[in-house]
Parts: sequence; C-alpha cells; structure tokens
Amino acid sequence: MHRNMIFPNRGSSSPGRGFTVVELLLVLAILGLMAAIAWPRIHMWAGYVRVRLAAGEVAGALAEARLSAIKHSAKVALRFETAEDGAVTMTLYRDTDGDGVLSRDIRRGTDRVAKEQRRLQGFDERIHFGFPYGEAPRDISRPSRRITRLRDPIRFNRSDMASFSSLGTATPGTVYLTDGLKALIAVRVNNRSGMISIWSYDKDEETWRIIG
Repeated sequence: MHRNMIFPNRGSSSPGRGFTVVELLLVLAILGLMAAIAWPRIHMWAGYVRVRLAAGEVAGALAEARLSAIKHSAKVALRFETAEDGAVTMTLYRDTDGDGVLSRDIRRGTDRVAKEQRRLQGFDERIHFGFPYGEAPRDISRPSRRITRLRDPIRFNRSDMASFSSLGTATPGTVYLTDGLKALIAVRVNNRSGMISIWSYDKDEETWRIIG
C-alpha cells in the first residue's frame, strides 16, 4: 500500500447539511402561526398593564387630595375632566364657604383652585374612564347585580368629584377605567377612612379582586 494514501478518520462525524428552502419556509410558517395565536393574549395583557398604570395615577391623585385636606384642615375635592383627544386632567379645589366643594361654587369662583390643573399621563384615546364592550360587569359591592348607568364611570354619590374632609374622611365613590376591550379596573374611595383601593375585574369569571 502506498505510504501517502490518506484514509478517512472513522471517528469523525460527517459534516451537517444546511436547511433546504422548504424546511426554512416550514419553520417560518410555524413561527408565524405561533405568533398569530399568542398575539391576542399579548395585546390584551398590554391593555391591562396600561389600564393598571392609569389606575395607579388616579389612586395617587386621590391620595394626594386626601393628604391636602388633612394638611390644610379644609374640605377639598378632586375633579377629573376628559378632552376630545382622550387626554385626562385633574384639578384640586378647596371649599371656602363651609358647604363643601360644589360645582356651582366653582363656576361662581367661590370655591377656588387649590392646585393647578395637570394632565394624567396614562390616558389617551384608548385608555379612558368607562367600561369595556359587552355585558355590564358585576357590581363590586353587590355581585348579584350588574352595574347600571354605564355612561357614568366616575361616581361619588351623585357627583363626579371626589371630596375629602379635614379629618381624611371622604365621599364614597368609584372610578372605572378600561381599554374598551376587556380590561376593567376600579379605583374605590372608602367613606369612613378615606382610604383608596384598586380592584380588577375578570370578565370571563365575572369576579372582582383587590390588587392594590
């Protein structure tokens, strides 16, 4: 046998072959199908997160109003306003004539601005005060009933202002926020303590749970 003859190394593996065009197309199709299946869930989760952040802003504003009432030993009220472009602003008013902060007194200039109007960053044309599409959600306080007056998402008795006394107590009420699809979160104010809590609604299970 010739001394220069080269024999293959039997211990080595043969080089791997590359993907064919058909295999690559199959992989891309599978990835596309997985993305199509996952996208609705991702989309809904993103909406929920954005509503949760906006609810946190509202809860923070309410807590700030309560602290202002206690600090200044005065009755104050926080009013939210929504513009046509979906922007939401809040203004804090202080009672000056002893009858609480009233809309008519604000119009007359009797109850004055305690803190200038400012915009809440978490709201836009999609994230807003309101309820999602479909059947009315269950009432938080009475789950056997469904919420009525779905065009009224800001509810503090018969007012759209959250009022706090110098002792920190409050007008009881709830503010509802949604992405218009499935996410629904409520920010509630307790009348006796004035404490604020955040609730999330499971549309499939039709149940509320406290999340903050």
